Amino acid sequence: MKKVLSLIMAAVLVFSLTACGSVNNSPASKQNEDSKSSTDSGSVEGAMKGVELTVGTSGLFAPFSYYDEDGTTLIGYDLDFLKALQDLLGFTIKGDVQAMDYSALTTSVAEGKLDIAMAALCATDVRKQVMNFSDTYYDSGQITVINKETSPKEITGVEDLKSGNYKVAVEKGTASHLYAQANLPVDSIEVHDTITTVYESLEQGKVDAAFQDTPGIAYYIKTTSSSKLEIVGEEFNQGQAPYAIAVSFDAAKANTELIEMFNKAIKELTDNGTMAEIEAKWCK
Repeated sequence: MKKVLSLIMAAVLVFSLTACGSVNNSPASKQNEDSKSSTDSGSVEGAMKGVELTVGTSGLFAPFSYYDEDGTTLIGYDLDFLKALQDLLGFTIKGDVQAMDYSALTTSVAEGKLDIAMAALCATDVRKQVMNFSDTYYDSGQITVINKETSPKEITGVEDLKSGNYKVAVEKGTASHLYAQANLPVDSIEVHDTITTVYESLEQGKVDAAFQDTPGIAYYIKTTSSSKLEIVGEEFNQGQAPYAIAVSFDAAKANTELIEMFNKAIKELTDNGTMAEIEAKWCK
């Protein structure tokens, strides 16, 4: 059994794109009463009042979670979404939102060191073995990006990269990394720890192409005036990057209605237009 658990943890560390937390909440009976009175009225407003959660994010993936120009303030889609969840459900965050790279984020959630993670995290089958997930709140496909000056002109989309004739950069642990491993020759893949170095490598002409979630690439090109990068081809791998809130097993056990409340809140924020406003702000 120990060997099996070790193998599962190793797989998650290799394919990590998630966050973390640890919980300190009010008595379950109080939370259940608050949840019942709130949901009976058709809304989950205040349903998690008195619950305190530790929250993790990446700070590495614009426009979902990254640092503002001051270098210390976390901003993005996920941070606005987190604030909307807080305002609706009434929970508090213990300390500050913790930013870390995706590998550490995944490990922290899996080990129960963080309660929840929000960082454009994909709810994959591998990750579900060591953590829970809410319903999907954003579904992203991947897109191919090239360097306008140095990339071979015959690269017009992801299908051209499957020949193995080109060097392709991807970020470790992402849906793009998984797709590359399944569809590209292994010696044509260049794996980076962060998306920042993926872009740098392509900008410098060290690789021929890259692919990543569409919103992230589009945002990078839009906000980087000196960029030589451009998107080519159609979006692919749709439905394989479902962003969801990662919830540690420990937090879900301590708060048995936690995931249900998140799911209801996602639906309510979708129905009242809040999610559309957040998407328009960060992804359009």
